[in-house]
Amino acid sequence: MRAYDAPFPDKKYKAGARAFPRLVPMHPNDPASEANRNAWKVLERWEKPFLTTFSNGDPITRGGDAYMQKRIPGAKDQPHVTLKGGHFLQEDSPVAFARAINGLLATLS
Repeated sequence: MRAYDAPFPDKKYKAGARAFPRLVPMHPNDPASEANRNAWKVLERWEKPFLTTFSNGDPITRGGDAYMQKRIPGAKDQPHVTLKGGHFLQEDSPVAFARAINGLLATLS
């Protein structure tokens, strides 16, 4: 926690980070929606290996893995995993997270 707090002398300096969730488009007319639609046009043609490593405890991203696996061609037949934790898997399941990524990388060498 101290590392996260290090660059911020007090709470008022964290206003930007607290605003990030509001930047996620929730409706088709949200300002970021067009950029997301354009990104999906690319992802729906993505043939390179695409691995999802989602958590079992993040209510915001829950179900996103299945959605991505269905829509992104490179996700087919990859060793997708659901790990124990919340939003920050690198903290909650660091070893399993690294193993999943390294496992995919090993298949690419």
